[in-house]
Amino acid sequence: MPTTRTSRARTRAAVGLSVAALAAGATTGAGPAAAQPKTATAAAAECSANYKIEQKLSSGTTWRMCWRYDSKAGLVLDDVSYQPKGEAAPIKVLNSARLAQIDVPYDDGSVEYDDLTGFGFAQGLVNLAPGECPGGTIKSVKVPDSWDPDHPNVNGLCTTTRSRGHAYRMQGDTANKVYQAQGKDLLVYTVNQVGWYEYMTEWRFQDDGTINMNVGATGSLSWDDYDAGDGRGWPIGKNASAYATSHSHNVFWRLDFGLDGSSKGKVEQYDSAVTAPAQGQQAPTNKTTRTKVTKELAGDAKTYRWWRMVSATGKNKDGHARSYEIVPGATTRYPGRSFTKHDVYFTEYNKCEQFASNNPGNCPAGAGKSVDKWVNGQTLTHPIVWMNVGFHHIARDEDQQPMPVHWQGFSIAPRDVTAMNPLTPDELSWQNGHWRPRS
Repeated sequence: MPTTRTSRARTRAAVGLSVAALAAGATTGAGPAAAQPKTATAAAAECSANYKIEQKLSSGTTWRMCWRYDSKAGLVLDDVSYQPKGEAAPIKVLNSARLAQIDVPYDDGSVEYDDLTGFGFAQGLVNLAPGECPGGTIKSVKVPDSWDPDHPNVNGLCTTTRSRGHAYRMQGDTANKVYQAQGKDLLVYTVNQVGWYEYMTEWRFQDDGTINMNVGATGSLSWDDYDAGDGRGWPIGKNASAYATSHSHNVFWRLDFGLDGSSKGKVEQYDSAVTAPAQGQQAPTNKTTRTKVTKELAGDAKTYRWWRMVSATGKNKDGHARSYEIVPGATTRYPGRSFTKHDVYFTEYNKCEQFASNNPGNCPAGAGKSVDKWVNGQTLTHPIVWMNVGFHHIARDEDQQPMPVHWQGFSIAPRDVTAMNPLTPDELSWQNGHWRPRS
């Protein structure tokens, strides 16, 4: 039954790490980042070589960051900076980025798991085989509070590069030349086992400045849960047998922006209203309105709504304020809990506010244990972004065995970080703004 998950998760993961660590010959010395940036304005990652990730992609873009491993959140990326070709120095994007919770309620109400803070997500880090990190490097991670203290080191962090297909394609008016480029990404990921599930936590850093954050669930369906005969499950055995209990995966991320080295970013919300064509117009009109979000907000994604985080100090070469747009992914918002009822939360930085639910931080009495309780009208001077992406998992025959990966996530995309497409060919770099063909 689902209630056995605690012991099952710890037993399976602990044994797996012990045997795999010995077989892989994991080395010592990997753990939380040994050195953190000395100043908030540092544009590039400042940490020891063991904890630094630096990758120059073939297009000329360089990503830099530090990594560390938290006893509950797992992989944490600090001091993330982006330097496309043509920029003299790295552009700081994030102070830190990490998971903030994976909440898993079952449809029959029998149980609800908080995988990060209650069920040993971080301790379930697994060793990666070389074939799982093609062309890349697998780093050794010292797992805090390891279930196997004699073997805390796990070869569990992959850094590699991947192609993603066309970055752009443009055919000139004379049809005598095609401009096209194939995009490249830096991929950073870990796999953490919690019970029968294996979570792939993936960070993709594109050469155009976009960052994609995804969690993929794979592994196995729990055969202990093949008992959902009350209409809340799906038969995956012969005929009407082995009903797998349906459940949700509500994944939260926590982003601390540091655009241009400053934590004093500004949040803006944009909404567009479409109206029917007026007399004499050929099409409907669309008016977009900007709202400055100055106080904490629990936000809901909707058609023609989006948010961006704006730099307090930096501008691009056109004189426009640098920003990153939040791009929500596909989601099934879970209405069963107050903290899952909204898609995004903007809260004022508070050191104790670390996890979106069942927060173990040492917050003052009455502060609440979930992110929804922290939206209480404070002025935003150092905004923290909490993103919630839900997936309702109704099992299918194809989920066994093993279970194909089902992904959920979102991205942040540069908006005015550079004056032009950072991948613009040199021969087109003069076409900025209002231009006329050269004679």
